[in-house]
Amino acid sequence: MTDLIQMGKRALEAKYLLQKLTEEEKNKALELAADRLIAEQERILQENAKDITAGEKAGMHPGLLDRLRLTSQRIHSMAEGLRQIAALPDPVGEVLESFERPNGLKIQKRRVPLGVIGIIYESRPNVTADAFGLCFKTGNAVILKGGSDAICSNLEITRVLRDALLEAGVTPDGIQIIGDTDRAVTQAFMKLNAYVDVLIPRGGAGLIRTVVENSTIPVIETGTGNCHIYVDESADLDMATEIILNAKTQRIGVCNACESLVIHEKVKDAFLPVLAKALREKNVEMRGDEQVCSVLSDCIPATEEDYGREYLDYIVSMKTVGSVEEAIAHINRYNTKHSDAIITENPAHAETFLNEVDAACVYVNASTRFTDGFEFGFGAEIGISTQKLHARGPMGLKELTSYKYTVEGKGQVRK
Repeated sequence: MTDLIQMGKRALEAKYLLQKLTEEEKNKALELAADRLIAEQERILQENAKDITAGEKAGMHPGLLDRLRLTSQRIHSMAEGLRQIAALPDPVGEVLESFERPNGLKIQKRRVPLGVIGIIYESRPNVTADAFGLCFKTGNAVILKGGSDAICSNLEITRVLRDALLEAGVTPDGIQIIGDTDRAVTQAFMKLNAYVDVLIPRGGAGLIRTVVENSTIPVIETGTGNCHIYVDESADLDMATEIILNAKTQRIGVCNACESLVIHEKVKDAFLPVLAKALREKNVEMRGDEQVCSVLSDCIPATEEDYGREYLDYIVSMKTVGSVEEAIAHINRYNTKHSDAIITENPAHAETFLNEVDAACVYVNASTRFTDGFEFGFGAEIGISTQKLHARGPMGLKELTSYKYTVEGKGQVRK
């Protein structure tokens, strides 16, 4: 606990130093960090290989292994994310609102950093670089607590980033990582509200629930992804098949992968055999309601639990409905407020879906896999917020700021 307190104190000091940096100074440090990630990728890959080996020995699920694995291409993507962040406008100091009161007081509402951000995350070592880049560009210090499964990767990436800050003449305590993988340390970190301004959990449902229930630090909840695609009666069925294959099978271990299909009963006979053939080629197990099973002999009967599950696996649930309204009701009952899509050629149905589905991101005729800070042009993301206070959806630079009011007067006193 003493080490955590010292880490908190260093972060507290660092946040005030980071807030003084100019946009040019921050961009220079981010470019150096990107260069170093590529220059030292062999060492990063060597450390990642240790994590992969340990995961395989422990019988880690293939979807989680995919999240954990780094490649040269993924490291280049991490570096490119930092470069994109450097190229984006710095939101800190932006005047959101300006007005003058009748008594002559001039009031401005300005963006400011959140301060010290704590992030608890699982499996994905690329989060280490993404979190650093976004927090640093917005003048926030960050304390990271990665999972034990990625500890070697995360420690090495953090070392590279801290060295880049030193080279840039910036305090390396802009990023710190907790190396102790004991769960008791994680619990203690959640109580570090004297030093940490905001805590962001990024991982599975169990991690997020634990943080929300135990943290004394304000939490921005990033949710799990039971993402739905609804195939409307007017859908282009070829388009629907292509989108579903992408959303379900491009990467199974990500929160924006499609887990649940909702299909209008009028297209089930024409659509399901074609879709099933494509899914079988990708080794996707199908679990459906009675109508789906009547069309597909190899479909497993779905349970109530199936409709609400984030599988992170080659499994998909299927439900038939008689209208767009029934589809929306089903989705709002079982989704995790992450990302849902409709495939339709009916503009009225598309508009109804956009207006009434309760999710952070709602799509028409596109894959849910686009719910991603990089794809949204944010450079990277700190996570996908599924809550409604402060931030929602992919959290980029602006979502890592707060605001304050500045008030200028000429001797006014309140009467």
